[in-house]
Amino acid sequence: MCGIVGYVGNRPALNVILDGLRRLEYRGYDSAGVAVLDGRGGLAVERKAGQLRNLEARLDELDVPFEGTAGMGHTRWATHGGPTDRNAHPHRDGTGKVAVVHNGIIENFAPLRAELEAAGVELTSDTDTEAAAHLVARAYADGPTAGDLAASVRAVCRRLHGAFTLLFTHAEHPDMIVAARRSSPLVVGLGEGETFLASDVAAFIEHTRDAVELGQDQVVTIRRDGYDVTDLDGNPAEAKPFRVTWDLAAAEKGGHDYFMLKEIEEQPTAVANTLRGHLTDRRIVLDEQRLADGDLRDVDKVFVVACGTAYHSGLLAKYAIEHWTRLPVEVELASEFRYRDPVLDRQTLVVAISQSGETMDTLEAVRHAKEQKARVLAICNTNGAQIPRESDAVLYTHAGPEIGVAATKTFTSQIAANYLVGLALAQARGTKYPDEVAREFAELEAMPDAMAAALDGVEAARELARDLAPSRAVLFLGRHVGFPVALEGALKLKELAYMHAEAFAAGELKHGPIALIEDGLPVVVVMPSPKGRAVLHAKLLSNIQEITARGARTVVIAEEGDETIRPFAHHLLEVPAVPTLLQPLVSTVPLQVLAAEIARARGYDVDKPRNLAKSVTVE
Repeated sequence: MCGIVGYVGNRPALNVILDGLRRLEYRGYDSAGVAVLDGRGGLAVERKAGQLRNLEARLDELDVPFEGTAGMGHTRWATHGGPTDRNAHPHRDGTGKVAVVHNGIIENFAPLRAELEAAGVELTSDTDTEAAAHLVARAYADGPTAGDLAASVRAVCRRLHGAFTLLFTHAEHPDMIVAARRSSPLVVGLGEGETFLASDVAAFIEHTRDAVELGQDQVVTIRRDGYDVTDLDGNPAEAKPFRVTWDLAAAEKGGHDYFMLKEIEEQPTAVANTLRGHLTDRRIVLDEQRLADGDLRDVDKVFVVACGTAYHSGLLAKYAIEHWTRLPVEVELASEFRYRDPVLDRQTLVVAISQSGETMDTLEAVRHAKEQKARVLAICNTNGAQIPRESDAVLYTHAGPEIGVAATKTFTSQIAANYLVGLALAQARGTKYPDEVAREFAELEAMPDAMAAALDGVEAARELARDLAPSRAVLFLGRHVGFPVALEGALKLKELAYMHAEAFAAGELKHGPIALIEDGLPVVVVMPSPKGRAVLHAKLLSNIQEITARGARTVVIAEEGDETIRPFAHHLLEVPAVPTLLQPLVSTVPLQVLAAEIARARGYDVDKPRNLAKSVTVE
């Protein structure tokens, strides 16, 4: 996901922009650029492929001063056109007076580009973005919107298809930036005599916590003394003010070498914050439910849609919701959901899980569900994001900012939120009595302490990581709720250590995957409790014996006190004993540490793995 920063104020804009871009580096990018209005009719632009430090080094070399108190910056994740200097943002029109930065994809850029080329316009990049700069410049120069930058932007945006956040500057308007958004994040920050734009509040949290969330297809003009918002037709529009509840320290490493290691340790607090306040008078209360108990009572089927790590949390939701409510639950990859024409109606509840609330695949799944008249409940970590806004109800996880690209505390917070949804459904449908709901909630409330205990015991995982780092591949096995945990463990190893890692339901081992077992191959096994699921425990113990007999090197995650596993584990990682459905909250912890430490041992950047972005806002 690209990063965007815009600023109009009284201080040097370049410093504000670069500081903001640094705070957005965690989102993933492959080039960076800035544009600064000098206030005298000049517009200075520089962009560079690679890391932000490449751009900063280039700026230090230049004789052209980037002086001015208004400007914008961008970190790009390549979609159309490779990650080169010429494709980096900002892009300009032929006169050099208009500049644009862009997140998202303009789906109809090809005919727009052809239109411009037919008119004699020379485009100098391979991007979908550059066309927008030329189109705005033409609208500003001639026709009904001539001389009006905001009106020109609105006119052009009405022609664009796809998802976008677009920021425009014009050399003739050194005290303003005009921006538009559709299905891509953009927030306004309000300071004293200065106004900010950003794709994430982290970019301006050092300067202000007062912000405004923009709605779909809205255009905002910012000046140092404030802002105004319209729809694409120019009608005044409402924007929702909010206050950022976390401070700058929450986005700092706090003495850790990597943000991810800090965020792993923050999981007990994140889960506790997600649960806090959701049981009142022995009843589950969601954040912004907007669904009455009667609506939940009428549900006869649940779909969970999500991507990546959120999908794994959704698999765990299925176990809990079906167990507590006896409702059928299907878990779908959001990227596949609408393309297979799922059967939905007014009695269907779709639970959409997205850390950012801007994941394009999940957003499109939500829109498809709404078109089919299904009810949608979002689980999200970002207040006011697009998916919650378009859903019937929302349950916010309160994990705080997650800077590391690989999800950790947002995953365990999503598990907790999913279980809250399961309890809310059981409560509404009467499949659990109030005292049973309260008892299940109390067990959930005890999990932060159990997770803290799991964190206290991860030194064994750290030591093991250095031993496993040279391995070519690692397999993961699990049963019941241990299977989604195994999937998540494999994903973390792929994301961070760039190792071949596969997860299997342990019962499927003999149906093919056992052919992969060879001498010395590490196999991570997530063991169920011998008390809660004795049959599954016995079967997984047999699986361990099967792979050990074929030379595998077993790494077993098991609850404390499970002595039956010790003779068969080459390496034993113990976690606190907790109820079966809640075990993923503790068994995930050593897998996260294992992946992060293997990546460190292999010399990789844990926070910014290659080719990955924090949120995926294109399909």
